Amino acid sequence: MPADEAASTVAGAITTDSVLGGCLTLRQPLAGHRVGHDALLLAAFAPSDRRRVVDLGAGVGSCGLAFLTRVPQAQAVLVEIAPELADLARDNAALNGLSARVEVVAADVTGLGRPSGPALPPAGAADLVLTNPPFNDTAQHRTSPDDARARAHMAGSALLKDWVRAADRCLAARGVICLIHRPQALAELLAALDGRFGAVEILPVHPRPDRPAVRLLLRAVKGRRTPPTLLPGLILAAADGTPTAAADAVLRHGAGLAQAGLAQT
Repeated sequence: MPADEAASTVAGAITTDSVLGGCLTLRQPLAGHRVGHDALLLAAFAPSDRRRVVDLGAGVGSCGLAFLTRVPQAQAVLVEIAPELADLARDNAALNGLSARVEVVAADVTGLGRPSGPALPPAGAADLVLTNPPFNDTAQHRTSPDDARARAHMAGSALLKDWVRAADRCLAARGVICLIHRPQALAELLAALDGRFGAVEILPVHPRPDRPAVRLLLRAVKGRRTPPTLLPGLILAAADGTPTAAADAVLRHGAGLAQAGLAQT
């Protein structure tokens, strides 16, 4: 899904887009993977009492910056493997007046928290990790010819486990991981979290009341062993296509899901 209020300015291969009802401005490539609802929903699902945030696979910074826009006391490290996207994330932090609260690291997520990895984010220091991991199994889907788009969408279950382990290394005890994925990956998600995270909360996201969920938002706590909980679902639009009040509050006004009456934290 495209970002709301899309593409106001095009400069070469870069567009400047307004999201969250104008609360956040993002520069992003015109071609390839584009900012959509997933990043904004993930930012809205994250608990607002967290202050030391790591965004894994940050792209142009949409999720991490959306969270910082809602939670002014927080600081974030945005981690992105593609240098050109990391540069845009840095530009976007400055564009939104968030540079003092943001560090951008161009690195492979799987190297985080290791002696041979980057100095930032430091191991065991974060209290929140946000991640929108690659979705699709490369064995079942044709890979996009666009490298950035392929990185954003293609992955197997082994890579999902690697990203969860990286989150575990970044987080302090009782730190929280929040992620978004497809419903078909629920078993793999729970398996990846098992042994490291518990008290998993699962929130289905439905396009309309009569449609199956198209996304799952998951939140879990490092070191907990409490069984999973299925939360009431978020419906994005009514049967006639009109955005629901909850979706409008989150996607156009930058509210957290708790503020919208869902996913209390």
